[in-house]
Amino acid sequence: MGFAENAKDALDATGQKISRTFEDTKDRIEDKVDEIKADAEVKRAEAGVKHAEAERDATKATNDFKEDLREDT
Repeated sequence: MGFAENAKDALDATGQKISRTFEDTKDRIEDKVDEIKADAEVKRAEAGVKHAEAERDATKATNDFKEDLREDT
């Protein structure tokens, strides 16, 4: 009985180790996915800021041009 009992304990320990390893791997993958999503959100925000700045600059240039035309008349 001692051998069978030791084998059962070893199998249980191995099963628990595999389960923990699987959970750890799953958590690491989920963490990486969250990290990638956060990076993508930052890039979208940066692109939005750049677009807004370009719109602002274009509007200022248009307004400056119109003002120059008004002064010439």
